[in-house]
Amino acid sequence: MTSIDEFRARARAWLEQHAKPFDEAAGYDLEGSAVPLQESKRFQKALWEAGFAGITWPKEYGGQGLGAAELIAFNEEAADFDLPTGPFTIGLGMPGPTILELGTEEQRKRYLPPLLRGDEIWCQLFSEPGAGSDVASLQTTATRTETGWLINGQKVWTSGAQYSDFGTIIARTDPTVAKHRGITMFIVDMHHPGVTVRPLVVATGHAPFNEVFFDDVEVPADAVVGEVGEGWGAAVVMLRNERVTIGAGGRARSNPLGFDSLVELARARGLETDTAVRRRLAVLYARESALGAYGRVLHEETTAGVEIGARGSAAKLAGAELALWAADLAQDIIGSDIALGGADLERVVAAIVAAPGGAVAGGTNEIQRNIVGERVLGLAKDPGVDRNTPFNQLKLSR
Repeated sequence: MTSIDEFRARARAWLEQHAKPFDEAAGYDLEGSAVPLQESKRFQKALWEAGFAGITWPKEYGGQGLGAAELIAFNEEAADFDLPTGPFTIGLGMPGPTILELGTEEQRKRYLPPLLRGDEIWCQLFSEPGAGSDVASLQTTATRTETGWLINGQKVWTSGAQYSDFGTIIARTDPTVAKHRGITMFIVDMHHPGVTVRPLVVATGHAPFNEVFFDDVEVPADAVVGEVGEGWGAAVVMLRNERVTIGAGGRARSNPLGFDSLVELARARGLETDTAVRRRLAVLYARESALGAYGRVLHEETTAGVEIGARGSAAKLAGAELALWAADLAQDIIGSDIALGGADLERVVAAIVAAPGGAVAGGTNEIQRNIVGERVLGLAKDPGVDRNTPFNQLKLSR
């Protein structure tokens, strides 16, 4: 038995003892709030103590110091279980890796171990009412003070802000230069009295996102991630991590629009022998498998220090397109009964309604196509007529 096989066996044994097996009949929790927050924190701590959190992160920052093979093995075993780790997904997939790459030694030692242990939860504060796909048009400001910076503005579509302890925020620190060059990334304390979080209810009736207001929120000088004025580069690093996290996951039985779930749905509706349905299910299996294989390559390259660049956008785009395609298949399998709903269809119907959001969250599909076309395929770049204009000379709406 190889060391990877031993690691896989140990992970499987631990999960069988500490995690709940996937339950097809369970409700679909779009908000990740079905499990109490303290239970999620306890589970994350147990995961870390067992050696299964921060698998590829360096030991000096609380990680396990292992390779991508171990990470993939654990994720494959975990696909059969419902892990209550949703509140930590953002921090572990986006701010955490960004601080690991760009943060100071003090920031890494202060923030990464508590994140892995489940002590602290993070969110990402990028989008604004007037800066969605064009995030560089952001109008939240950070003004220098004698001891640090003062942040004022609004962010929107922020997942998990309501229970986060810290967030990574990008703000404008110099309006006299072009919009991409006057931005800085900061670590912000979400418990500061100047931070106000308000939930946003979406089409499913859930509130998975928030709008966040910053009124004279003070952050110290050492809260800068990377360099002052280099926030756009830091944002690109985080968006790369985000797109890999969103788009390059493996197959999970808990996905209501995944192959395993839709096979069961077709069987329950007596369509398992329907040639057209079987053909489309085969296509779904192939697309899921291809995306999973691509995701493993990206994870292995990232762990090895290989720059994946805009290829993360390809993964995110493929994942969003796959969800939309699977939602169409699910609707056809259900047929006209979708209008009646019912407890047996609750999970999949909620997932169908939510699927279009994946084509917007983390950068729209159109933006991802532009990125892939320009930076992977070498196609002509968007002219970007305002690219070199000082930000304070642009005409922006609020």
